[in-house]
Formats: sequence, C-alpha cells, structure tokens
Amino acid sequence: MSDEEVEQVEEQYEEEEEAQEEEEVQEEEKPRPRLTAPKIPEGEKVDFDDIQKKRQNKDLMELQALIDSHFEARKKEEEELIALKERIEKRRAERAEQQRIRAEKERERQNRLAEEKARREEEDAKRRAEDDLKKKKALSSMGANYSSYLAKADQKRGKKQTAREMKKKVLAERRKPLNIDHLSEDKLRDKAKELWDTLYQLETDKFEFGEKLKRQKYDIMNMRARVEMLAKL
Repeated sequence: MSDEEVEQVEEQYEEEEEAQEEEEVQEEEKPRPRLTAPKIPEGEKVDFDDIQKKRQNKDLMELQALIDSHFEARKKEEEELIALKERIEKRRAERAEQQRIRAEKERERQNRLAEEKARREEEDAKRRAEDDLKKKKALSSMGANYSSYLAKADQKRGKKQTAREMKKKVLAERRKPLNIDHLSEDKLRDKAKELWDTLYQLETDKFEFGEKLKRQKYDIMNMRARVEMLAKL
C-alpha cells in the first residue's frame, strides 16, 4: 500500500467516524413516539405492575442490545485502527529500508565510477608516457639515420663530382682531332661505329646518373617528411 493509499484510508476512516457520531446525535434528538395506554376489556382485572415490569424488561433488553452493539462496533473499529497503524508503521519501516538500500547502491555506484575514472586516467598517463618515449626514440633514431644519410649523400656527391671531373678529363683526352682524310671507306665505317658506341654509352651513363639522382632526392624528401611529422606529434 502506497503513502497516498494509507492517507486515503485514514481520511475515509475519520469521515466514517464523524458520520457515525452525527447519526448517534441525530438519533438521540429524534422525538420519541407517544405511548398510548392499552385498552382494557371491560370486566377483566388488569395487572399494571406486571405490565410495567414487562415493559421495563423489554426496554432493558433493547438498551443492553444497543450497548452490546455499540461496544462491538467500537471494538471492531479499534481493531481496524490498530491494524491500520501497524500497516502504516510497517510501510514506514519498508520505505526507510528501501531508502537505505538505494543510498547504499548509489554510494557503491559512485565508488565504482571513481575507481574506473582513476584507472582510465592512470592508463592514459601510462600510454602517453609510452608514446612520448617511442616518439623520442624514433626522433633520435631518425636524426642519427638522417645525419648518416646526409653524410653518405655528401660523400656520394663528392665521389660523383670526382667522377664527373675524371669523366671530363677522360673525354678531354678522348677528344682528339678527327684525322679521317686518309681513311678508306671501311675504316670510315668502323670509325663511325666507334663514335656511335661511345655516344650511346655516354647517353646510357647520363640516364642512369639521372635516375639515381631522382631516387636520392625522393628518399631525402621522404626522410624530411617523416622527421617533420614526428616532430609535430
């Protein structure tokens, strides 16, 4: 039974009690019927004492019945009132126990949330520390590798410059005036083939050097991009 139902029962009980009291007051205020004397047959002897006694006994019996009924109703009402009070007290105790259980569950829930939050924060801090350490190691490794790469690239450029100078020297040595006036037709064909082979080799070397240079530039750009990306993290 809810609190509203208990209050409704209490109000209904009070209203019924007030209505019963009003009915008792109205019953007492009602005018009593007039009693008419019974007709006495002529020639018969009337025992007024016996009539009065019977009337008194009847009144006493009716009064006793009213008293018994009244006390029985009052007893029943008192029992109902006691039962109602017991139900109200029981409901209050149940409601207090429910509130205690809800408060205990809420405390447990708040404790779980706080523990979960602390655990997540600890895991996040640990993960960030590990990420920072990995980034530092990567940057350190990239820096060492990049420095080594630049040194190797400079060395290669130096070697390439030396090779270019040697090539120029060789070409200068090879650039001799063509003395073909005295050559026969077959010798001219051989000379032309020799010149063609030399030109073809030079073009091949030039193409290979160009492709190698492109690869080196591409590698340098990738290395720089990775270093910049890691530096932003």
